[in-house]
Amino acid sequence: MVYRHVIGAISYVFGDLRDLLAKATPPRSGDRLAGIAAGSAEETIAARIALADLPLKQFLNEAVIPYEDDEVTRLILDTHDAAAFSAISSLTVGGFRDWLLSDAATTDALRKLSRGITPEMAAAVSKLMRNQDLILVAKKCEVTTRFRNTIGLRGRMSTRLQPNHPFDDVTGITASILDGLLLGSGDACIGINPASDDPNVLGGLVRLLDDIITRLAIPTQGCVLTHVTTTLGLMGQGLPVDLVFQSIAGTEAANRSFGVDLALLGEARQAGLSLRRGTVGDNVMYFETGQGSALSAGAHHGVDQQTCEARAYAVARAFNPLLVNSVVGFIGPEYLYDGKEIIRAGLEDHFCGKLLGLPLGVDVCYTNHAEADQDDMDNLLTLLAAAGVTFMMGVPGADDVMLNYQSTSFHDALYVRDVFGLKRAPEFDDWLLRAGLAGKDFRLADGAGLLPEFASRLIA
Repeated sequence: MVYRHVIGAISYVFGDLRDLLAKATPPRSGDRLAGIAAGSAEETIAARIALADLPLKQFLNEAVIPYEDDEVTRLILDTHDAAAFSAISSLTVGGFRDWLLSDAATTDALRKLSRGITPEMAAAVSKLMRNQDLILVAKKCEVTTRFRNTIGLRGRMSTRLQPNHPFDDVTGITASILDGLLLGSGDACIGINPASDDPNVLGGLVRLLDDIITRLAIPTQGCVLTHVTTTLGLMGQGLPVDLVFQSIAGTEAANRSFGVDLALLGEARQAGLSLRRGTVGDNVMYFETGQGSALSAGAHHGVDQQTCEARAYAVARAFNPLLVNSVVGFIGPEYLYDGKEIIRAGLEDHFCGKLLGLPLGVDVCYTNHAEADQDDMDNLLTLLAAAGVTFMMGVPGADDVMLNYQSTSFHDALYVRDVFGLKRAPEFDDWLLRAGLAGKDFRLADGAGLLPEFASRLIA
C-alpha cells in the first residue's frame, strides 16, 4: 500500500509500510547507512503525520517482511492475541499514543494489552513520541520474572554483575565478582562473557559461578554467555547451568547469522527447564539484542533498525525469559553515531520491550570510536532509571577489559539507587542484610572491612 502526505506544494510518497516506518524514524546512522532514512526533516515530519493517521489494524494486514519469507513474521502474526488487541483495535497510531499517555493506560491495562500489541505497532507509536513520553509510558509497565529471586518489582532495579576477563582467568573473574558483591551488585545475574569457546574452559566457568553462588548461598543466578548450542552441550554433560543465553535479532535471516532459529531456542528452553534449578520461578532464558544487528548481518530486508529491534522482542517474548538486555551502543557508530542517538535508542528499546511485556534491561554503553562519552551514559542511565528500567550492567570501573567497550559500573548502580530510592530484588537485599553487607536500612556496609572474610570464604 502506498502512503502520502502533502506539506505545502510537496507531496511526499512512501512506497509501503516498511518505507513509512523508516522515514518516520528519528535520525540514526544505521538507517542512513542502509539508504532508507528520510532525506530531510520535512520528509520525516510528513512520514510521522501519515503514520499517526494509520489504523493499528493495518499492521495485521501488511507485514514489513512477508509472512512466507520469515519465521519471525509468522511468529508475530500467528501468536497475536486478538482478544487483547480488541481494546485498542479502533485506534490509529496517533490515537494509540494519546491513549498510552492518558490515565486510562494503567499498569493493569498495559499488562492485559501487551500480547495484543505487535512489535511493529510498538515501534510505530514510539516514532511519534518525545523522550519524556517514552519514559512516562515505560514507567507504567511492570514486568516481573523469577528464577532464584524476583526481578522487576516496582521500586526496585537489578544489576547484572559482569566480571569479564580477557583470558578467562578464574582468579581475576573471582576478584571482580567479589568486588561487585561487596558493592551490592549481582541480583539480576552474575554473567560472564567468555573469551574462549573451548567447552572445557566454559565448563570451568559454569562450575565457578555455581560454586560461588552455592558457597555464599546467594539468591541469584549464574550465566556464561556462550552460544546456545554450546550451553546445550554443557547441560548434556551434567554441568550446573542456570540461565540459557543467546543473542537474537528481529528477522529469520539475522537469527540464522547467529546460528539459531525458533526451534533451537525452544529446545534450549526445554532443556533449561528440565534442570529445575530455579527456586522461586522457572524463567530460564536470557536474551541480548541491539539496534543494528540485522543490518550488520545484511538481513534487515529494508526495515529500519529500530523496528527490527522491536521484532527481536517478539522472539524473546515467545520463550518467557528472565532477562532481556538491549546492548544499546555496543555495535558502534555505524549504527548509532553519537550520544544523542544512543540515548534515544536506549529509551525506545526500553519502551518497546516493556510495552510488549518483557523484563527489559539496558546495557548503557558505547564503543571507544563513537562520538559519545561517560556523561552521555550518565544521562541515559538516569533517564532509564526514571523510566523503571528492569536492570543495568555492573562492570568493574565501567570499562570492560575483555569486550573493549565502556559500560556502567557497580558505583553507577549505587548512584541510581540513591537518587531514585531504588532497592534490589527482595531476596538479594535480604541476603545482603544476613551476610552483613548491608544494614537494616539496606545501605551497604563497609566493604573494606568485610573483604578478608568474603575472600577467605571464596578461596577456601
